[in-house]
Amino acid sequence: MDIRVLRYFLTVAREESFSRAAETLFLSQPTLSRQIKDMEDELGVRLFTRTNRNVILTPEGQRLRKRAQEIVDLMEKTQAEFSSLEGEISGEIYIGCGETQIMREIARVMIPLQQEHSGIHFNLYSGNADDVADRLDKGLLDFGLLFEPYDIRKYDTLPLPFADTIGFLMQESHPLAQKQALRMEDVVGVPLIVPSQGQSVSSSASLMNLDFDPGCLNIVCHYNLLFNAAVMVEQGMGIALCLDHLADTTEHTGLTFRPLYPAALNRLRLAWKKYQIFSPAAELFLRRIRQQFEVPDRR
Repeated sequence: MDIRVLRYFLTVAREESFSRAAETLFLSQPTLSRQIKDMEDELGVRLFTRTNRNVILTPEGQRLRKRAQEIVDLMEKTQAEFSSLEGEISGEIYIGCGETQIMREIARVMIPLQQEHSGIHFNLYSGNADDVADRLDKGLLDFGLLFEPYDIRKYDTLPLPFADTIGFLMQESHPLAQKQALRMEDVVGVPLIVPSQGQSVSSSASLMNLDFDPGCLNIVCHYNLLFNAAVMVEQGMGIALCLDHLADTTEHTGLTFRPLYPAALNRLRLAWKKYQIFSPAAELFLRRIRQQFEVPDRR
C-alpha cells in the first residue's frame, strides 16, 4: 500500500468529495477515483459510500482512516528526524500529556531550547493516559507525561520533582466551600462530576486509592476536559473532582478549589519507549530536562 495513496484517501475523507479532493491534490478526478478504487480492490472492502451531496466513510473506511493517519504521521516524523541529522540541530519533538499545570515547568525547558535552535519545533498532543501511552507505543510520540500509578514497566521514565494537588472545584457559595479542605466523607451524597477512566485524576486512580468506596458517592457526570466540567460546576450541576490550578478560580468566576485531606497528590513521570533511538533534537530536549530539574541519568 503506497503512502501517497494513503494521503489521497485521507484527503477524500477530509473533503467528503472526490472533486474537492482532486482540486486540493492537483489531480484529475478520474485519476483520484481510480487510485481509491485500486486501494479498495487491494483491501477487499468498500471505503466510501456516495450520497447525493458528498461521499462518506463506510465502517471499514473509518477503521482505515485511523490507521492511515497514524502511518502518515509516523512517516512524516521519521522523515523529519533524518532531515535533522546534518548541521544545526533541528526537527520535530512530539510530547503527549493530560491536563496538568506542570506543563508550565516543561515550558521553561522548551522555550529557551527553541530560542537557541530555531529549527526545533514542538508538537503537543493532549489526551488521557491511555491515549498518550498508545501513541508512545506506536512511535507517534517521543515523550509522554504519565501520572503515577500508571503502569510504566514497559517504558524508560524520569520522575519529575512536581506534583498536582487533587481536590474539588465548586461554586464559592457551595456549603463545602466554608471548609479549608475536604475529607471524602464530606462529599457523600453531594452531586459529583468526576474524570473519565484513563484521565490523570480518574475515579480509579484517586478515589479508590484513597481507600474510599466510590459506590458511596453520587456521581452525576463524567468528563475528559476540565473546561467543560467547570462550566457544569458553574451552572450548579455539582462539584468536580480535579487537579488544582487548571480551572479559572479568580474572583469574577465565582468558583473555588478545595484540596482533599489527607493531601492527595498526583506525581508525574516523563516516559519514552525502552531502547528508544532519539533524534538529535529529542536527545537534547531530554538532556535539558535532566539539567533543569537536576535528575541524574540512570538509563
